[in-house]
Amino acid sequence: MAVDYAVIVVYLAGMLAMGWWGMRRARSKSEFLVAGRRLGPPMYSGTMAAIVLGGASTIGGVGLGYQHGLSGAWMVITIGLGLLALSIFFSARIARLKVYTVSEMLDLRYGGSSGVISGIVMWAYTLMLAVTSTIAYATIFDVIFGLDRVVAIILGGAIVVAYSTLGGMWSITLTDMVQFVVKTIGVLLLLLPIAVVKAGGFSAMAAELPDDYFSPMSIGAQTVFTYVLIYSFGMLIGQDIWQRVFTARSDRVAKLGGTAAGVYCLAYAVAGAVIGTAAKVLYPKLASPDDAFATIVKDALPIGVKGLVLAAALSAVMSTSSGALIACATVANNDIWSRIRGRAKTPTTHDEIKGNRLFILIMGAAVIVIAIVLNNVVEALTVAYNLLVGGLLVPILGGLLWKRGTGTGALASVGAGGTTVIVLMAWQGILANEPIYYGLLASLAAYIIVSLATKPTDEAILATWRTRLAGETPAEGEAPTPATT
Repeated sequence: MAVDYAVIVVYLAGMLAMGWWGMRRARSKSEFLVAGRRLGPPMYSGTMAAIVLGGASTIGGVGLGYQHGLSGAWMVITIGLGLLALSIFFSARIARLKVYTVSEMLDLRYGGSSGVISGIVMWAYTLMLAVTSTIAYATIFDVIFGLDRVVAIILGGAIVVAYSTLGGMWSITLTDMVQFVVKTIGVLLLLLPIAVVKAGGFSAMAAELPDDYFSPMSIGAQTVFTYVLIYSFGMLIGQDIWQRVFTARSDRVAKLGGTAAGVYCLAYAVAGAVIGTAAKVLYPKLASPDDAFATIVKDALPIGVKGLVLAAALSAVMSTSSGALIACATVANNDIWSRIRGRAKTPTTHDEIKGNRLFILIMGAAVIVIAIVLNNVVEALTVAYNLLVGGLLVPILGGLLWKRGTGTGALASVGAGGTTVIVLMAWQGILANEPIYYGLLASLAAYIIVSLATKPTDEAILATWRTRLAGETPAEGEAPTPATT
């Protein structure tokens, strides 16, 4: 195991080194929060794929393959489809707005009437996303070093908080590129073919397992539909995803680079399901499907390769965790704290970097503490996505697509959708499908009815909105900077 340990240690040291290097580049608010809006296609595609494919997509995706066969790919497929929809239909407009948060977009569209409430909802979502990603360190470090759960969470969380705090989005972008490469090599190029060969090839797998393991819909149509509502729609509106869109140097990069990342997600989804199916052949009686990834890595891979694949799993978790952390801190500072203090002070550029860096540190500490206390990861993530999609999907997409939508309608939509989701989760259970179904319906009905019943949005606000959507007016008082590829 010495070689495997060395691979992991070198990887973790490299993440910290990237954070230090990123600190030297983050000299303005734009550089710190959105990498100066300078990413070209290669870096944009790699970092976007890294953030959406986290521990749930890697460890959870293999676990679903173990439990359901090839149809276990659907969860990650819906993530890829959501990213494709965002990139093809919305990313160009989002990138041209030149904002930092989803709530700032809502302020622009509706005239500043819904930003605080939407900021609180988005903050809760990004916080829980960061928490659930941080909890995954316990599983990985237990396999690697046999560490206690609390120690593993503190170790993994501290490394992510350190490099995120140092250089903000630049550090996260640089580390995500490394993580993207490690995941590609570790999961797609090494673990996938080795797992299939160890299981005897596809013909042996087909002979060993029931036919429904090779049926594309054996997981159930209702499950797939729920995945679409939660994950595909969640990709369209999450602050962690939008903040990556803001890093693109142009709307063309956002569209084409995001499309490439979405296609990569589809391939990753199939790979995870196949690996899980192979694990079912090799280890048919595991206590939990989520043990499939760690078991096949630990028992089936040779020395050195095992360390690289475990680094790939660690990469998946860290990329999602760091992306959610900076999103959480950005919303907390820019959408909540700045409004609470009433923007009484006009900060200097240095103060803005210092303030955002402080919020990453504070939110990071909170995430580690909550991760230590929290036990049920699936329920926490379900609550986060239900509130996000049920409360914010309609007013965000409505603002982009429907001119007649109003600020009052947006507030009513957030309130109706969020309340319905919370009530039904308390009544039907957190993991029930009904909360997101009826939450979306309530949100849509409230948005349309209240918008039509209230005065249309002021034409001056809409004129400013159209100007920003067209990319004609820069949102920041910074000169254009050279592109980075």
